[in-house]
Amino acid sequence: MPGYPVLPEGLAYGGDYNPEQWPEEVWREDVRLMREAGVNLVTVGVFNWGLIEPQEGEYDFSRLDRILDLLHSAGVYADLATPTSSPPAWFRRRYPGSRLVDREGHVLGGGSRHSFCPSSPDYAAASERVVATLAARYAGHPALAMWHVHNEYGWANAHCYCPTSAEAFRAWLRDRYGDVGALNAAWGTTFWGLTYGSFEEVEPPVTAPVGLLTGLQLDFMRFSVDAHIACFRRERETIRRFSDLPVTTNFMIPNCKPMDYWRWAAEVDVVANDHYLDSGRADPHIELAMAADLTRSVAGGRPWMLMEHSTGAVNWQPRNLAKRPGEMRRNTLAHVARGSDSAMFFQWRASRYGAEKFHSAMVPHAGTDSRIWRDVVALGADLRRLAGVRGARVTADVAVVWDWESYWALEFEWRPSADLRFRERIEAYYEALWREHVTVDFVHPSADLSPYRLVVAPSSYLLGEAPAKNLHRYVEAGGHLLVSYFSGIVDENDTIHPGPYPGALREVLGVAVEEFHPLREHETVTLSSSRTGPSPATGRIWSERVRLTGALAVHEFADGPDAGHPAVTRHDLGAGSAWYVSTALDAESGLRGLVARVLDHAGVSRPRGLPDTLELVRRGDHVFLINHADEPATVTGVTGTGVLDGAAYDGSATVPAGGVVVVRT
Repeated sequence: MPGYPVLPEGLAYGGDYNPEQWPEEVWREDVRLMREAGVNLVTVGVFNWGLIEPQEGEYDFSRLDRILDLLHSAGVYADLATPTSSPPAWFRRRYPGSRLVDREGHVLGGGSRHSFCPSSPDYAAASERVVATLAARYAGHPALAMWHVHNEYGWANAHCYCPTSAEAFRAWLRDRYGDVGALNAAWGTTFWGLTYGSFEEVEPPVTAPVGLLTGLQLDFMRFSVDAHIACFRRERETIRRFSDLPVTTNFMIPNCKPMDYWRWAAEVDVVANDHYLDSGRADPHIELAMAADLTRSVAGGRPWMLMEHSTGAVNWQPRNLAKRPGEMRRNTLAHVARGSDSAMFFQWRASRYGAEKFHSAMVPHAGTDSRIWRDVVALGADLRRLAGVRGARVTADVAVVWDWESYWALEFEWRPSADLRFRERIEAYYEALWREHVTVDFVHPSADLSPYRLVVAPSSYLLGEAPAKNLHRYVEAGGHLLVSYFSGIVDENDTIHPGPYPGALREVLGVAVEEFHPLREHETVTLSSSRTGPSPATGRIWSERVRLTGALAVHEFADGPDAGHPAVTRHDLGAGSAWYVSTALDAESGLRGLVARVLDHAGVSRPRGLPDTLELVRRGDHVFLINHADEPATVTGVTGTGVLDGAAYDGSATVPAGGVVVVRT
């Protein structure tokens, strides 16, 4: 397999470059500014299909030839994209059967990207042909550093419901189940008498009366992931006939729910991710850190690439807020701290037309006499100073369980509460760990858990028997497990495990749940002290009737439907322990205190006494200190040389308000 790195040295810095939107005299100004900013890698050709193949089988590479030659003359490398996310107008007209069909049966038009069915054989043939022609021409070009296949798989066409997709889905089901009887058993089709007599009777989960088979929905999600992976593999293998340079595509972690990135990770030579700050959040930097940790984990702990983020506002959120002074620098260096070997943006020069003309860029509409441009140049200097961090890894003592299939299944219709959301509990526990200055990995429940002192499972509704046994063995061997409510409930087919809840986790947690008691909107319950410790304050969303079958009560419900019954439990099992929380504690109502207690019980060391607005991450022998507050913060126990400022730190470091200090220890 071709491998990382993609550049001879240092961190990659740059962004999407779309010079075809500009007259050629602007190109030379672009490369001059790239040199000024320290840009060394740009993504080229993402949306070029209609330009390089203006009519089927007719190619014109003259523009792309000049662009790549110009980049090479400036010492800027190219991440050369295949243009297949945006088929040209002639393709849609000539092959109308390739058009995307939505769940309601509407045939969608063109005028945007991703307007095709991923199972279309016409799309497969046309995309393979243009990729082969592109790869044959540029495989030996000296500007080429890596290949970028497609763009953001699953962004708009995660699922297609056309007749071609329906037949491909039935073929996928035949391969998965062998005979229709096995499918009926997996989906539980005896419910409502929905049994299938043949695979030909199976329809995709198009719009239907409420109560659609959840097994059908789950398998269609899985099929759709496989359909996109097949598209990627086809292009990757075409490229490899001509080139042995690394091949990647840009993920959208964690904000592309339909794509299971655990399955995608093995397909790319280097994991690359697009991440955009959610400016509507109170603390968007915490979600950024979660995204970076999850991306690093999908990459198996190896360095990854930040392929896109923004210098300022985006164009597609309800309110597109500009970044505050210093925020772009903090965002970028937080990604680097958490494992990225690159800092790439969308895009190099702001577009004057099209859907993204109000999206920020490295060269904004205001030009070089702007704060954004000055920040871009300064960031380039910072990244050159941080070249020594390249290739270093981040290690963690704590892991959080994340499973895309559980994400899908939890949010199907007819669950016990409308407030059950996969990311709601994940993000609550992640924030508590972040504020405790604990760096985490994310893991699939079937992964090797032995490197971690503590594993947290906030949202493991779907949990098969084998992953559940994996968690059980982890605890018996000396690990510590913290589980939130409504976990372990169903297997991989969304079938409830036999016996009392929490099903697959009942034995490891040492509890049985008689009944769920979801709470009304805005309703809360109070937790009381028990003999084993002080009490958190309140819970919301959820309560349940817990019976102890080996565990001890740590806290009980003081009121609500389960007053007097356990709310938080601990089960000492083998050499480890398993904790269970049966309500939604939030940071202000006890979650952080409980998480701190469990961390201490698990022996997880971490910095103490720091403000919870101070981000501290160690990557290799570099310590990143990122201050998200409006006041300076002093961190003790830091000795070494400042990478960005050249200062000597002897036991402590003061981080300016909104600033970043990186110390090589």
